[in-house]
Amino acid sequence: MSIGAAEIKGIARLARIAIDEADIARYAGQLSQILSYVEAMNAVDTTGVEPLAHAIDAIAVTRPDAVTEAVDRAALQAGAPQVQEGYYLVPRVIE
Repeated sequence: MSIGAAEIKGIARLARIAIDEADIARYAGQLSQILSYVEAMNAVDTTGVEPLAHAIDAIAVTRPDAVTEAVDRAALQAGAPQVQEGYYLVPRVIE
């Protein structure tokens, strides 16, 4: 498939981009080449090939959600100005 200068100008207008007149022929050639690659890929017989979500069968490796260390609340709150029943006391900011 070949793309001409009129199509390039239309695409540029739709994309809201400015293209120099000197570059239109180069862009037309590049887009025509891309479309010819797509046509070649469409010509390949894919009968019996299942669609893929990813090119490789990669599985996300995650660690188990398990407790790995204990938290000493008293030690963590030792430096706090005010603590009551295991909670930090802060000044009220909303009435």
